[in-house]
Formats: sequence, structure tokens, C-alpha cells
Amino acid sequence: MEEKCVDKKVREETKEILEKHPREKDQLIMVLNDVQEKYGYIPKQSQLVISEYLSMPMAEIYGVITFYSRFTLSPKGKYNIAVCLGTACFVKGSEKILDRVKQKLGIDVGQTTPDGKFSIDATRCIGACGLAPVFTVNDEVYGKATVQMVDEVIEKYQKM
Repeated sequence: MEEKCVDKKVREETKEILEKHPREKDQLIMVLNDVQEKYGYIPKQSQLVISEYLSMPMAEIYGVITFYSRFTLSPKGKYNIAVCLGTACFVKGSEKILDRVKQKLGIDVGQTTPDGKFSIDATRCIGACGLAPVFTVNDEVYGKATVQMVDEVIEKYQKM
């Protein structure tokens, strides 16, 4: 079976990333972080190359990727909306914020809109408890959030 051009490119780029790291299992998180930075997620082709390079089973790599919320197996949207569900935010109504984001975009947590523009994450804490409830769009923080604010922010990004 012939390897797709995209798969070959990902394999080659992942090998370049790996060359910066010793062939030691304790490098896995740093390697995954570098791959995540490059692609915005960790492609299966990268996992295969990492498995070979670090002599680790794919299951172990998959386990680490799925354990840490920082890592993801699927691409995020251009605008990733993360709603904090930590205690302070939850008590102040972040569940309503999350429900509105899902309703407005027509997708669920962990999904990306068909046009690739938006994705949704639910987080445990972003460290802005004094601004609860909080959501972010990429690195932009929106505190003391309301359902109306969600609508306004999403509409702003839809126009971009």
C-alpha cells in the first residue's frame, strides 16, 4: 500500500522533531508537546514514528496522550473555545455557558465545526477563579461570562 503524501510529510517532520531529543522514554512528554505545538494535535503517523524512536508500544503513547488534557488526538478549530468547569466557575453558572456554546455552534465538547472554524473544550480550571464563570477563545480570557456574552463573542469570531 502506497503511503499518502501527507502521511509521509508528517512522518518526516516528526523525525525532525525527534532528532532534538535523546532516545529515552522519559522524553515522551517533551516530544508529544513539540508535536502538539507543530500540528495542534498529535497525528497517528507521529505516534507511530515516536513509538519506533523511543521503542515504546503505541498503547503506552496513546495512554499518555489521553491521560493529559493538554494533548489531543484530533485537530482543533481555528478558534478553540474552552469553558471552565472548575468549582468556582461551575457554582457561578459555567454549565449554562457551555450549553450555550454547544447550542450556538451545533457541536459537542471535543468536536470541531465542519468548516474547521470552532472547537469546544471543557476545562477544569484556568486559574481565573475571581472572574468566574470564565471561558477562553484561544488565549483570550472572557470573565464574568453570561449567555449574552457568549453569543456576542461567537458572532465576533464568525465574522473574522
